[in-house]
Amino acid sequence: MKFFVDTADLNDIRDLAATGLLDGVTTNPSLVAKSGHSNFVDLIKEICAIVPGPVSAEVAATDFEPMLAEGQYLAKIARNVAVKVPLTPAGLKVCKTLSDQGTMVNVTLCFSAAQAILAAKAGATFVSPFVGRLDDIGENGMQLIADICQIYQSYSYFRTEVLVASVRNPIHVVEAAKMGAHVATIPPNVIRQLFAHPLTDKGLAQFVVDWQKTGQKILPEGSGKG
Repeated sequence: MKFFVDTADLNDIRDLAATGLLDGVTTNPSLVAKSGHSNFVDLIKEICAIVPGPVSAEVAATDFEPMLAEGQYLAKIARNVAVKVPLTPAGLKVCKTLSDQGTMVNVTLCFSAAQAILAAKAGATFVSPFVGRLDDIGENGMQLIADICQIYQSYSYFRTEVLVASVRNPIHVVEAAKMGAHVATIPPNVIRQLFAHPLTDKGLAQFVVDWQKTGQKILPEGSGKG
């Protein structure tokens, strides 16, 4: 499974990219607003320079022609931009056009398996089903992931990757991986939660105590940290 980080915060992106865990980044208008960055295009340029994998940049228009113009403009920012469009009739038209032009497209705001079929037929690189938002209204977000994965696996000519979005906790990530989802886009705090286990902390603390008892050092005196 590929990990994308769902944020527009450059500090978080740099920190997580340094771990080698990141395969891409997703942004949306809400995350850009939260970042406080005053120039969206410059922000996407910076992110694309940090992470070589796909970076989703979302259009703002809702009608076909302006949405296509925005998508074509965003695609020119960097080769790793994935233009993000909504799962609407106009959005899928834009998806088809951009995909035919060789641009990666992330079709977002997917809430049903039927919508996911449409995205695949339109040539989407990624489809983003929102599991957390479905859970919020009493539906089963992970069942949607299972359904989409089953459908996509039944048709070898579907090239669209399932990009699990609106991830709220590590369980969402693990369950999506078990179902065979290609990608999870995960908030920075949830990625960091994946590291956590009380037995890891307990074991490390014991190792530190036991090592200190030996009075030994691995690095020779005066060698510094390098």
